Amino acid sequence: MGDLLQPTHLMVIAVVALVLFGGRKLPELGKGLGEGLRGFKEGIKGVTEEVKSADPVVAPKPEESVKS
Repeated sequence: MGDLLQPTHLMVIAVVALVLFGGRKLPELGKGLGEGLRGFKEGIKGVTEEVKSADPVVAPKPEESVKS
C-alpha cells in the first residue's frame, strides 16, 4: 500500500466534494472549517499556557517510621 494522500487521491477527494456540496457551498464550508481550527488552536494554546504558568505541586516527603 502506497502513500495515503497522493496528488491523484487529493484530486479525487476535491471532485467528490465539489459534486456533493456544489461550488457555492465549498467556500462557506472552508471558512467554517478554518474558524473551527483557529478556535481549537487558541483553546489548546490557552491550556498549555496555563500548565506552563502553574506552580508545580510538591508533595511532602513521607515521615520515616520510628522503630522501637
